Amino acid sequence: MEKALSLETKTVNIRLREGEYQLGLAKAIASSELELRFPDVKDLVRKLFGEKETEDLQFVGKIQTILKKMEKSGVIKILTKEKPWELQRYALSSFKFQDVEKNLVILATDSEIDKTRKLIHNQPEPKPLAQALRPSHMMIWTLLLAFLVAGSYATIIWTLTQSKINLVLFGSAFCVAAICSVLLGIFVSRRK
Repeated sequence: MEKALSLETKTVNIRLREGEYQLGLAKAIASSELELRFPDVKDLVRKLFGEKETEDLQFVGKIQTILKKMEKSGVIKILTKEKPWELQRYALSSFKFQDVEKNLVILATDSEIDKTRKLIHNQPEPKPLAQALRPSHMMIWTLLLAFLVAGSYATIIWTLTQSKINLVLFGSAFCVAAICSVLLGIFVSRRK
């Protein structure tokens, strides 16, 4: 966001003309971004075309295709997802563009950019879970989860080697192993 706010006019390889989808999408992203929100495709369709169009999968697909072209031309950036089931979110690479026809397109005034900068600097920095916990707590949780995963897998193997399989013990150990494995993966990935 800070990079987009500080960039001067960016030359892009796409036409940004009034009345075309590209400019409307860029303006919608700009207005959301100035409020420190990063819209997904359904937010953009809802804002520009109404609630009814968000249910039309072909239309949403068409908008996604246009957004992908805009990303390839350097107008927007597709942000990484925080959760796999979320829709892609979009941000502008700059607020000032010179399009393929050499037209200057300004999506935010200097005063709007200054106001957004002040909002950014006044917001407290959110701490992810890995940073919120002290390193010693992270190590304890990681070791505890690793121990639970190893113990659960050992219980599963032991249960399967018995002549009569206890389904309650097997099911419980399997659930604990699955949940702890996912949590361990999250903790380890956030430490890096």
